[in-house]
Amino acid sequence: MRILKDILYRVEIKSVVGGTSLTVDTIAFDSRKVTKNSLFVAIKGVDADGHNYIENAVNSGAAVVVCEKMPEAINNEVTYVCVEDTNKALAIMASNFYDNPSSKLKLVGVTGTNGKTTIATLLYNLFSNLGYKVGLLSTVKIVVGKIVYETSHTTPDSLAINYYLSEMVETGCDYCFMEVSSHGIVQQRTYGLDFDGGVFTNLTHDHLDYHKTFAEYRDAKKMFFDQLSAKAFALVNIDDKNGNIMLQNTRAKKRSYALKNMADYKGQVLESQFSGMLLKVNQQEVWTQLIGAFNAYNLLTVYGVAVELGVTSDEALLQLSKLQSVTGRFQYIVSSKNVTAIVDYAHTPDALKNVLETINGIRSFNEKLITVVGCGGNRDKTKRPEMARIASEMSSKVVFTSDNPRFEDPYEILKEMEKGVELQNAMKTIVVEDRKQAIKLACQQAEPGDIILIAGKGHETYQEIKGVRSHFNDMEIVTEFLEQ
Repeated sequence: MRILKDILYRVEIKSVVGGTSLTVDTIAFDSRKVTKNSLFVAIKGVDADGHNYIENAVNSGAAVVVCEKMPEAINNEVTYVCVEDTNKALAIMASNFYDNPSSKLKLVGVTGTNGKTTIATLLYNLFSNLGYKVGLLSTVKIVVGKIVYETSHTTPDSLAINYYLSEMVETGCDYCFMEVSSHGIVQQRTYGLDFDGGVFTNLTHDHLDYHKTFAEYRDAKKMFFDQLSAKAFALVNIDDKNGNIMLQNTRAKKRSYALKNMADYKGQVLESQFSGMLLKVNQQEVWTQLIGAFNAYNLLTVYGVAVELGVTSDEALLQLSKLQSVTGRFQYIVSSKNVTAIVDYAHTPDALKNVLETINGIRSFNEKLITVVGCGGNRDKTKRPEMARIASEMSSKVVFTSDNPRFEDPYEILKEMEKGVELQNAMKTIVVEDRKQAIKLACQQAEPGDIILIAGKGHETYQEIKGVRSHFNDMEIVTEFLEQ
């Protein structure tokens, strides 16, 4: 319960009808979740406009309505607050309602196309191993200390973010590491949060179904760094040409990491094999359990954030050596018949290329590399032929299959993928729409010493078809078939 005028602190208000001294029990932007004494926020969404549901919210007991346009019918028992941007207002009000929890712990946001989940999770693990209470907001899960919640979005809505942050504060968490998606930035879900640091990983082909152009996608990421305060740090990958763009207008302390260029945190891969990787970080060597150049970047980022947050260099390196692979990120098993199966979330062209380059950098080429890959439905269609081209070019054999077709026809997705296969690689490929049968075929074709890569779903434990999610776990299935 909060006083309305306290909830509205720092909100840019255009006009008010009614009093601001009343109490508010809950905040909602879905009229179906409104109860007595709720504050209802009318959000203009992609599929629906909350302004059309103001009357429903009032009938359900809303005491306050926050909107961008005053409704024609005014209820004298309700307070109406008109603002310029209800998304931004919701973010500020959510923070005020939960007593500004982001200011009471060290909050670090990680944005970019690839690596967000791995970096945020590794940071959670590292600081937990150091004995701190830590929170995590990620694509895979939300963790408050040791309590785990399921999640459906990379970046939750601002109400959920502030609720979970307040729970972290309540349980004594010292740090929180969170993924920050481009959707979340544009929709102001992270607006007004008190970040102590921001990380930029890279920018590659993704989400152009939402952002329309690559420049729009890049600028969405940049907004996050533009909003950081002078007390925060901005740590960016300057091997990516967009890294310096992220720093252009930020007030935060500018820091960089790289494998190829000079940087504050400079890394070099000295040795890589399936058992691990020897990495040089700022002239000090460390053996890690993660492998591949993409993980070298991830580990450099983790090291940089740890040092920026006050961990000594030696302690940070020691902790890097203890970190293990994140579920669904280059997670592998070796069968009793000596077939290596790798499950990875790679669902963008760049991520798939990185994983295949890592495998090809380790293998002897006396064995086959069999890749099983698909593309999600109702998502960016332009990456489908590119992912198929990369897979067929860099593998011995490829099985194209379903990912999460959602509401699209899986065969139409597969046809779009096949357009990217160059003529000389066509004989390497086969289409098996059923993902379980595709994995089974790869296992049947694998001989001792061969490598199977199953890409696209990684940590996901479901497959979504026509709005229905059914249990599906790539690692479970490949393990079952390899041991048959």
